[in-house]
Amino acid sequence: MIRPFRARHGRARATSGIVALVSLGLVLTACSQESGATSPDDVVGQGYVSGDGSVKTWDVSDRDEPVVLTGTDFEGGAVDTSQWLGDVVVVNTWYASCAPCRAEAPDLVALANDRAAEGVHLLGINSTDDAGAALAFERTFEVPYPSIEDTRGEAIATLEGAVPLQAVPTTVVLDREGRVAARVIGRAEGSTLGALVDDLLAESA
Repeated sequence: MIRPFRARHGRARATSGIVALVSLGLVLTACSQESGATSPDDVVGQGYVSGDGSVKTWDVSDRDEPVVLTGTDFEGGAVDTSQWLGDVVVVNTWYASCAPCRAEAPDLVALANDRAAEGVHLLGINSTDDAGAALAFERTFEVPYPSIEDTRGEAIATLEGAVPLQAVPTTVVLDREGRVAARVIGRAEGSTLGALVDDLLAESA
């Protein structure tokens, strides 16, 4: 299912309590699911407002400043994308009960496994699930890459500072310098991701 990301910027004079409540509401505003998705193919008829998988790319001259994402994964490990500078990084927002997230998971896993030797890293950001739900998803799909536990929204806020995120899932591809080079709104097809990665790998350091 596709869940809109609304702006996280509160009014300057809003109290911290109000900001916290609004932020929580935004995190919980998900497209509702009429029945549980139990396999990667359970997308149609699940009550989701689907994204169209639209792709936007930025030419080298149009890319903004580098993005650095930091946080802790669901097993307690530290994540810092600055350690991956010089490589291509694919960042995917997701949560466990999101049907398009489940549908695209095998393609993301294949990309991580098949392209690691070429200097391609994958990173998830999950702003919804607790560790139990997130780790169960990762076990089900044999996810080999980390996901930042982001219930406070800090990683999403950092990414939104560089590129609009209208929905979950959204996939953002960073070039070798850590700059946003491409974005896919909605389910990302494996062939699309492969082509985007190929283009960025061809931009020699």
